[in-house]
Amino acid sequence: MPQSIQRIIGLVAALGLLVSLCTFTVSENELAVRSQFREIVGTGYTAGLHFKWPIDTVRKFERRIVSQSFEGETFLTSENRGLIVDYYVKWRIKDAGRYSQAFGVDTGAAGQRLADIVKDGIKNAVAQRTLQEIVSAERTAFTGDMFDRASKSVESLGLELIDARVQKIGLPPDVESRVYASMQQSFSRLARQLRGEGEKEALRIRAEADRKRTEILSVAARDSLKIRGDADAKAATTYAAAYGRNPEFYAFYRSIQAYKNSLGKEGDVMVVSPDSDFFKYMRSPNAGTR
Repeated sequence: MPQSIQRIIGLVAALGLLVSLCTFTVSENELAVRSQFREIVGTGYTAGLHFKWPIDTVRKFERRIVSQSFEGETFLTSENRGLIVDYYVKWRIKDAGRYSQAFGVDTGAAGQRLADIVKDGIKNAVAQRTLQEIVSAERTAFTGDMFDRASKSVESLGLELIDARVQKIGLPPDVESRVYASMQQSFSRLARQLRGEGEKEALRIRAEADRKRTEILSVAARDSLKIRGDADAKAATTYAAAYGRNPEFYAFYRSIQAYKNSLGKEGDVMVVSPDSDFFKYMRSPNAGTR
């Protein structure tokens, strides 16, 4: 091989080595930290090609969210009753510089540190509540304070807590039956109290309804009597005016009504003198004019 070609190849190799020592790339899913003699001199690199000094060291970290689950952790309530809690944590690296100073490249240490912080938060939340309060409360309310405190604690480590939730709350087998029996008695007592209050309120409502019903019926009966009295008075006035125009016809009409109501019924017996006024219109149609 000619010496000139060897020189060109050597120059290209040296140039390639120099480029590899002076550049680095960052992908979309990575965070990078550039340090010089263990002192951080650059962070916050975007995806793409970047330059560095040959003596610089570049560390890359995952930008994606990391999920971790923890099962069978035991905590004590304010009543010193044990609870078995399963929970999970979602986190990611937010500040690559702080994360590098705290953990280096050990992702497992970061996850364990974050898990310990969340565990302490759940421990404090459980210790401040009774078993009944924990069981009856919503899990978001139960873990709300813990999540806020844990989020502030991990900021100094360069981490961002995405989510931390309690998945399952269980009891040791030896106390589970006793706790359920106690809760059943408590809820039964509450149910009896609510039923008693409901019956009391129902009686009050019925009594009030009966009182109003009596008042309404009384007012209606009074108004109906008044209306009937007024109607009877008007009817009597009308009848008197009509009968006053022809008293003889009115007497004849009343006699006909009396005959209709008294005679012609099977089994009726009437003993009346033939000369009685009762039969005057039967004896003569003009009896009224005599």
